[in-house]
Amino acid sequence: MPLSRFLFLLLLLLPRLSQAQQPARPGTARPATAPANPAQPPIVKGSRIELLPGTQELVGGVFNGVQIRKLIGNVSFRQDDAFLYCDSAYQYLGRNEVEAFSNVRVVQNDTVTITGDRGFYDGDRRLARMTGNVTMRDPRMTLTTPSLDYDLNRKTAAYTQGGHLVDPQNTLDSQQGYYDTSSKVFVFIRNVHLVTKDSELNNDTLRYNTISKIAYFNGPTRIKGKQGNLYAERGTYNTVTRVANFERNAKIDTPEYLLGGDKLVYDELKLYGIATGHVNMISKKDNVTLRGDVGRYWRALGRTKVYGGRPVVRNISDRDTLYMAADTLLSVEARPNQASSRSILYAWPKVQIFRKDLQGRCDSLTYDRQDSIIYLNRDPVLWQGKNQLTADSMQIRQKRGKVDQMRLYANSFIVGQDTLLNFNQVKGRNMVAYFRDNKINRVDVLGNAESLYYALENDTATTGMNKAVSANMVLRFADSKLKTISFLTNPDASFIPPHELKGPDQRLKGYSWRVAERPKRRQVLGKQFDDRPPRKAKPKAKAKPAKKPAKKKAAAAPGRKTKAAPLPAKAARPAKSP
Repeated sequence: MPLSRFLFLLLLLLPRLSQAQQPARPGTARPATAPANPAQPPIVKGSRIELLPGTQELVGGVFNGVQIRKLIGNVSFRQDDAFLYCDSAYQYLGRNEVEAFSNVRVVQNDTVTITGDRGFYDGDRRLARMTGNVTMRDPRMTLTTPSLDYDLNRKTAAYTQGGHLVDPQNTLDSQQGYYDTSSKVFVFIRNVHLVTKDSELNNDTLRYNTISKIAYFNGPTRIKGKQGNLYAERGTYNTVTRVANFERNAKIDTPEYLLGGDKLVYDELKLYGIATGHVNMISKKDNVTLRGDVGRYWRALGRTKVYGGRPVVRNISDRDTLYMAADTLLSVEARPNQASSRSILYAWPKVQIFRKDLQGRCDSLTYDRQDSIIYLNRDPVLWQGKNQLTADSMQIRQKRGKVDQMRLYANSFIVGQDTLLNFNQVKGRNMVAYFRDNKINRVDVLGNAESLYYALENDTATTGMNKAVSANMVLRFADSKLKTISFLTNPDASFIPPHELKGPDQRLKGYSWRVAERPKRRQVLGKQFDDRPPRKAKPKAKAKPAKKPAKKKAAAAPGRKTKAAPLPAKAARPAKSP
């Protein structure tokens, strides 16, 4: 080469070496690798890096004991299935390595392309490190990051300074990441933020398959969507079908409901979810909570069905808590655009009710939460204090969280026990019981009214029994005890003294005292609201020390006399033989 040509090329290269692109001294730009383990087999060297034609070659030399050659202008290399392109480079001849500058590009199998401002390529390990505005592309995604390490043997990429991934459906950001170009699986770590067309996901550890578009996570994860928010600590999320399969403290949070369970599957497109294991549904509007083993949620219909494990509904109002248990609970929310729709809770079968001042049971129940009316159907029975109410069907009407009225329809019957355990009885076609401070204040008996009440003297002795028949009656109470009876329309009353009372006279037709069926608090709450303190484990009894074995007496030597053991001091002397 003419000397003038060499000097001209050298002048072109010197400005590049003086800029930030200029590498450190030869031999110092290799990517950090784990320290060699003497026990591991030696690394198998890769094939030689081949310099392709068309590159302007500069005179090389030895720097710090390393032989290199400097290249400039359309530099390109090849090693097996990989190509490296750049504007200028250092090629380390003795180490099979290349350091590249400006418009660096690595291509493998025409499927993976990595570009950056600067790169280092180890041909023996087939490792590439790219820095400065790095972009990695394959047919399914584009990744940008400040720096990237790429293993051409394993076809894996890793970054630690933050990365931004884009595919046709989603974008994803994280502090660290790892990508397997063969399986098309990404692993993201720290400050992970996945954005889809209709939702956002945030967590600290996420595995994402760019083929199936499924995200796998392990750790606290939040998904924010247009129809509500999801939370879980382990599971999967399909960004295409938008189906979430969650475990560990999974929850759906919508403006109306908070639904959670041990496991949760939720379809955002169908607006349908199913939760299993410790299911808990809270209606935010009226502070109603449903608990059971399985819960199904139809978001579009505003319906939640809870069953399994004897589900329980809890309603807290004005410091009074009402519990209802049944085999199945169905909650229906009022629809915003439908004036006729109402918020209703259905319970069936084997319904049990418990409140501090009211207990009951029936086969099926309807709770109109909008008007605070509870409808009891099929053999209902209620207990309030020492009073028992039965009928073919009933209504409990509430105001401000307290019982205001009870309406009994067909075959209405009230039984109350007095201080002497006598059973006062009233029956009729229909009844309306009025309450004050959750206690019976008045009862109107409407149609075919009959009453049977015992007269007491100072609550210590029975003086007789009042028996009356009338079309209608009005009973007035104080502290849930009968005080007066008013007979309306054609009354017929009689008084029977105690000595004339007979068995049939003491019971009205249809009488049945069912106090054995009265639900208890623990019976209704069951396992769903088990607020009992955990039992303390009994301390294990200390093992008694083993007794030391008695020392064996040495046998007497032959010919040696031994003394006989003396008798105990209190031992009885043997009786003399006759």
